Amino acid sequence: MRVPISWLRDFVDIPADVSVEYLAERLTLAGLEVKGIEYRGIPQSAERFGVPPSDHLVWNREKILLGYIYEVTAHPNADKLVLAEVDYGGPQRETVVTGAPNLFEYKGQGQLNPPLLTPFALEGAEVIDGHGDGVQRMILKEKALRGIPNRCMVCSEMELGISSEHEGIMLLEYATYSRFAPGTPFVEVMGDAILEIDILPNIARTMSMLGVAREVAALLDLPLHEPDYTLPPTKGEPVEKAIGIEITHPELNPRFTAALLRNITIKPSPAWMQHRLKLVGQRPINNVVDVSNYVMFEIGQPTHAFDYDILARRAKGQRPTIITRLPENGEELTTLDGKTHKLAPHNLLVADTAGSLSLAGVMGGLESEVQDVDLEKDFPGSQNILFEAASWNFINIRKTQSNLKVYSEAGARFSRGVHPAMAMRGLMRGIQLMVEVAGAELAPGIVDNYPAPPEVVTVDLPMADVERLLGFDVPIAEAATLLRRLQFTVEQKADTLIVTVPDHRMDIATGVIGRSDLTEEIARIFGYDRIPNTIMFDELPPQRGNPALDLEERVRDLLAEAGLREVINYRFTTPEHESLLTPDGATQSWPKRDYVEIANPISMERTALRQTLLTGLLDNAITNIHHHPRQQLFEIGPVFYAKSNELPDEFRHLGLLMAGPRDVAGWMGGASLDNVDFYDLKGVLESLLTNLKIPARSIVYAATEHASFHPGRTALLKINGKEVGVVGEVHPLVREAFGLGMDLKKPILAGELDLDVLLSFVPADHTVQPLPQLPPAYRDIAVVVSESTQAADLENIIWQSGGKVLKEVKLFDVYRGQPIPDGQKSLAYALTFQTNSQTLTDKAVNGIQQQIIRALEKAGAKLRT
Repeated sequence: MRVPISWLRDFVDIPADVSVEYLAERLTLAGLEVKGIEYRGIPQSAERFGVPPSDHLVWNREKILLGYIYEVTAHPNADKLVLAEVDYGGPQRETVVTGAPNLFEYKGQGQLNPPLLTPFALEGAEVIDGHGDGVQRMILKEKALRGIPNRCMVCSEMELGISSEHEGIMLLEYATYSRFAPGTPFVEVMGDAILEIDILPNIARTMSMLGVAREVAALLDLPLHEPDYTLPPTKGEPVEKAIGIEITHPELNPRFTAALLRNITIKPSPAWMQHRLKLVGQRPINNVVDVSNYVMFEIGQPTHAFDYDILARRAKGQRPTIITRLPENGEELTTLDGKTHKLAPHNLLVADTAGSLSLAGVMGGLESEVQDVDLEKDFPGSQNILFEAASWNFINIRKTQSNLKVYSEAGARFSRGVHPAMAMRGLMRGIQLMVEVAGAELAPGIVDNYPAPPEVVTVDLPMADVERLLGFDVPIAEAATLLRRLQFTVEQKADTLIVTVPDHRMDIATGVIGRSDLTEEIARIFGYDRIPNTIMFDELPPQRGNPALDLEERVRDLLAEAGLREVINYRFTTPEHESLLTPDGATQSWPKRDYVEIANPISMERTALRQTLLTGLLDNAITNIHHHPRQQLFEIGPVFYAKSNELPDEFRHLGLLMAGPRDVAGWMGGASLDNVDFYDLKGVLESLLTNLKIPARSIVYAATEHASFHPGRTALLKINGKEVGVVGEVHPLVREAFGLGMDLKKPILAGELDLDVLLSFVPADHTVQPLPQLPPAYRDIAVVVSESTQAADLENIIWQSGGKVLKEVKLFDVYRGQPIPDGQKSLAYALTFQTNSQTLTDKAVNGIQQQIIRALEKAGAKLRT
């Protein structure tokens, strides 16, 4: 944001010995980063405080002065030149030869009353060559122009280095600048410096001259001069008879104020207003529009003007009523930039009974804009306007700007938060200026609909907290003084400050967070550069390990060793995007928990904290799978679930995704180009669990159903009977919803595990046994069971009945078909028996095998012969 020092001085009397560079440094150290300074004629301070040197044109105090042009006469030898008689404070007036087009209309009018005010350069002054490229400089020397001696110059903006404007000389408004006598150094009249301040979201309160002035007053310990909000005299029927206001959603529009201004005259703004608007980068349009922009840049409250006569016509004889509401289905609005927007359900509108008028807090509508003068049609422009200032929900404004791609200066302020109290101030300041520059007549009364006034924020600030956070002691009296300089109301109770937050400080929270906010304010105004270096009062804490983090890193290493690549996705998502994991009509399988919504989302695609990692992994797949068909990914990260009036639940999860060829094709061939299947994913998990030393006997993969996974191809991982997560083949409808197609010949495997639960089963230590010295004995058994019997259940029975000599159980065959009856299946297991005490005999092994068979038969299995 551009902040002219001349405008800033309206609100705070900056001492002459405070240089622009010093001020820029103080603001930067206080959090308002000044990224540049634009100089207008004034010299740069010798002590630049880190500001880079500038090669701008400096207006010599003795050579570039304020001149009064009292007469313009014709040049005797040239039709395109005139002679200007200038009083520059010297012993006699100077005659200057010039071809400035904007002086020709005054030729031959005799003595001008009032005179024309312009910058005047004497011989020897350094200026920009107006006939060059706008950069080359020259020193004025006497030179005859068509027979008339000429040693001085009346200057254009280009010749003073202000802009590229060279169509005429600068003419200053007499009513504004006549307080300066002829011969006044022009640097005292128009010299200025403009600070380029980088406004970050946390300092949105400074998006105005008054906002920056508050900071300057606090930093320099100077009084702040608030604007005068006194209303001018009124005339005519009261505003209540002319307009009504209806607010349908107070949570989105907590306040709406309006005034009626009659008999205005649309014309250009006065020069002083145009000059200031140009300094901040705004193009002057007309007095009504310029007043609205001026108020916004001055005090930070955007306003808007409607053509009241248009509203009256739309009301068809009834009293016009302004309604703030959400759009109807399919409603559209054409904004001032001529673009038509299809409105989303959350786009708040300012409307009337006939339809929409403007996009609330962002941009006005084309139909009800203030009409300019049209001389060809003999149209005087708008004559009666409804002038409004309102307050809007900043999150809603940000969403509206984001989804409609409509950005404006008003939207920039409302999207960061403007307190409802500012609406009335902005309205009253705007009324003052409308009366001053447009000759408006104010109707008695102001319509003020204020259904949702915010509570006053009060924070208890113990000084012990201040010392703890800053690391040094700040006397309580000094802390109170620093806060008062920022317009906080402060009371002292023992060692605690009771701080009432001013309404413009919407960034100060309540409770513990508010204490940190206020401590930061104390540090800012005290000066970060003045905070002393201190040593920790306490000894360094004992260094302890972090088992949870160590195990998490171990999981990362093991999955990387298994060939998977780690991804890190945004933790932000939308509930609508995660709903793609549940096909239409399917039973919800994910936890039915509220989302943690973001109060100020960076985009409409990042409005809530995620509840699953699977969405991000599928997004990774669709982004990359067309370039690299083999996708083997994992992610470790938190998921979040909202809790009422508490911090959200946060759990660590592990997400896995595998797709494409099983192996990487090598130049020598031999790699398997078959696509991965469920058992590849299961193999990765088994490798992970084995290397984490989780006992194999405690692990069970049980068939299950899940909305996001293919029926019949989904398993529930349990450890010691506790559910850890779900793995399987992604449901075809979920694949299609994410744009991954429905080709079942190319399955996509995925899974999501609760990492905290998984790691809780990792033993703190494990037993290491020597290599066996005696040979093992092997046996195979095959049993017939019903189709519903789980292989893991049988394996568990085998382990329980096999005793200590049973070392390994492996399922190596599943068979369905003749001679196995329908509805049954054959499961074949390879058993390994071994002991280090003696070589096992066939008799001993056969006895254990029969014991296992009896246990299986007791569970309903039948030995296959």
